[in-house]
Amino acid sequence: MWTGQPMSTLNSLLSKNQQRTICSQLGSVKLKLLYKATVHGFTGAAFHQRCDNQSPTVSVGYNASGYVFGGYTKQPFSQSGQYVNDDQAFIFGLAGGKLQKYPVTNSPYAIRMIANCGPYFGESLVLINGSQPVTYSNPQSYYKFNPAEMHGNDLNLTECEVYLVEGEFSGKNNILQKELMESIKNFKPPVSSVSQARVLLIGQVGAGKSSFFNSINSVFRGHVTSQAISGSSPTSLTTQFRTYSVKDGRGGKPLPFTLCDTMGLEDSKGAGLDVDDISSILKGHVPDFYQFNPTAPLHAEVQGYRKSPRIKDKIHCVAYVIDACKVSIMPTNLEDKLAAIRRKVNLLGIPQLVLLTKVDEACPLVKEDLRNVYKSGYIQDIMQGVSTKVGVPLSCIVPVKNYSGELELDLNCDILLLSALIQMLRFTDNYFDELSDRLGSTELKD
Repeated sequence: MWTGQPMSTLNSLLSKNQQRTICSQLGSVKLKLLYKATVHGFTGAAFHQRCDNQSPTVSVGYNASGYVFGGYTKQPFSQSGQYVNDDQAFIFGLAGGKLQKYPVTNSPYAIRMIANCGPYFGESLVLINGSQPVTYSNPQSYYKFNPAEMHGNDLNLTECEVYLVEGEFSGKNNILQKELMESIKNFKPPVSSVSQARVLLIGQVGAGKSSFFNSINSVFRGHVTSQAISGSSPTSLTTQFRTYSVKDGRGGKPLPFTLCDTMGLEDSKGAGLDVDDISSILKGHVPDFYQFNPTAPLHAEVQGYRKSPRIKDKIHCVAYVIDACKVSIMPTNLEDKLAAIRRKVNLLGIPQLVLLTKVDEACPLVKEDLRNVYKSGYIQDIMQGVSTKVGVPLSCIVPVKNYSGELELDLNCDILLLSALIQMLRFTDNYFDELSDRLGSTELKD
């Protein structure tokens, strides 16, 4: 049983030299002890409680014969019961200050997620097998090794430890995040009269339009925040046309883009955003805080209606926000509405892309680790389905995960969100380039 001993007071059984030997295989990293069986318990439950959703990790077993052995995986542990692909996984034995490394030979079966076991490397090496202080060893499975060299054929564990690998991996993502944020901050629309590129978010009720703005705002604020109204409802929570500007931190300068939120699309007639209102929004006629009326589209007599909108008032990129979990059950009427909107957007020469939201809810592999989003065959199939239904190329479909129930930011989530925003800004550049070709530089001064 877990004694409640804080993680900071755990004493590592691995010597400093042994830690350096393991780290030499992984780059500029260090090891942080997450789980210690003699403290937390020789059970699968204790192991999973401390180690699930943590990655990359090094697992180490010890026996009374003095052998030290274990394995490395970049994948986070879970209790899904499934095999997980990891082409970088390996098991090892430590002896005489040297590490004997045995790489995975069949990477789709590198790691298995079993609830009542500890670290489970294919069917070759299991530390804490069946919630017992024993090792399971099979050198003829997905890792080839010499059991006498690795553990001396002594399968009784005296200790099992799991370490989080820190350093190079998280460091690279931190650098990438900062680079993406700097690129966004330094973006400048090529038209002098336009200080902020305007991106219109269009999507079905509950797909995550407002949540996307809240998520982008959270990234630049440095903590999870909620400014736009979002949530779960059968009808649209957004009833007004809203333009949201994001600031560079609290009290910082506005960033060079505006996210425009609309009423959600609904498949029934006379409900949700009216398709005719889309043209008015795209052309820049609609004022901020305009109250949508599904039964009566906007007309020129409405207060605030812009009769002669300027380039800065128009939409420069359209992003369709689509729930990855609902692509296969998208109503035909909604497909027809999207097709009608797409035709209007095409006529105005505005670039279009798709934000594919809730990818973590759609795929267990992505839920375990967001970095798997481009490795998931299931997500690729969904993206292909979106491409067919919405009529946009695969290269214009960007998977994201919005912040919803989380209390803290996640680096991998941030990177997906920032990458999507970068793509939007690139598309707005395409809009201005096309506009320049059509109108000439003189008229573009607005």
